[in-house]
Amino acid sequence: MAAGILAIQPQELMVHDLAGKVALVTGAGGRHGIGRAIALRLASEGADVVVTDLDRGPGAFRPEDSAAGWRGIASVAEEIRAGGRQALAVHGDIGDSAQVAGIVEAGLQRFGHLDLLINNAASTPGRDRQPLVDVDEDAFDAVLRVNVKGTYLCSKAVARHMIERGGGGKIITMSSCMGKRGRANYAAYSASKFALIGITQSLALELAPHRITVNAICPGPVDTERFDHVAAFAAPEGVPPAVFREAILRDRARETPLGRVAQPLDVANVAYFLASSQADFLTGLAISVTGGFEL
Repeated sequence: MAAGILAIQPQELMVHDLAGKVALVTGAGGRHGIGRAIALRLASEGADVVVTDLDRGPGAFRPEDSAAGWRGIASVAEEIRAGGRQALAVHGDIGDSAQVAGIVEAGLQRFGHLDLLINNAASTPGRDRQPLVDVDEDAFDAVLRVNVKGTYLCSKAVARHMIERGGGGKIITMSSCMGKRGRANYAAYSASKFALIGITQSLALELAPHRITVNAICPGPVDTERFDHVAAFAAPEGVPPAVFREAILRDRARETPLGRVAQPLDVANVAYFLASSQADFLTGLAISVTGGFEL
């Protein structure tokens, strides 16, 4: 072999799984959400998973989901266990430091360590999705409380554990394509998602000496329950929210070069890659998962 040519052994090409790793996934209670998809994807690669979300009650889900027995993170944990991995479901508000401490402590009590943090939880869209001059202060604050403060609190608590434990770790935060480019009627949301990219970059530099990587994922439109909330708030008078929701998705698909909106698994696959050892030399990135909707 010529000098300087890298020799790659067959075993180096094997898929790297997450056996022995423990992940904490926030905002994992939606049956059609990104959090559930990430939790199941990581579990499928061998990780044990702590899933957390607000205790919203059965009425928070789509009627057909509630009728099917969907119970949020309790159902996600059952799915993970059915697949052969261990899971713990812990309700909590990530905007509250005491509750975040309780979530992390519950995970450590159950599994002894946390190797992966996926900051996926986000504020519920609604009154913030209008021109900034019409956004009420409490609606603006609610977005930043969950998206920015919640990510700060979870990252702080888990990073401290990772540093004290040694052995490295990975923090993955869900930003958005609107964390790279603003859009009319999304000022509060964009502000929060721009902030998450800044936190990601700063934290990546701070934690690099501890072999902890920090990256962000920036999805475009994803077909989840979040579109239900947008449609319920923004549907024109006389237009059923379900009809308006489908119209939004069709418009977003037409605007996307690859011809469709993302599914939760599209995002979960990128989260798995960043969580795996294949991404050990990647940190401080904000990866767009948009099908070309935003570059």
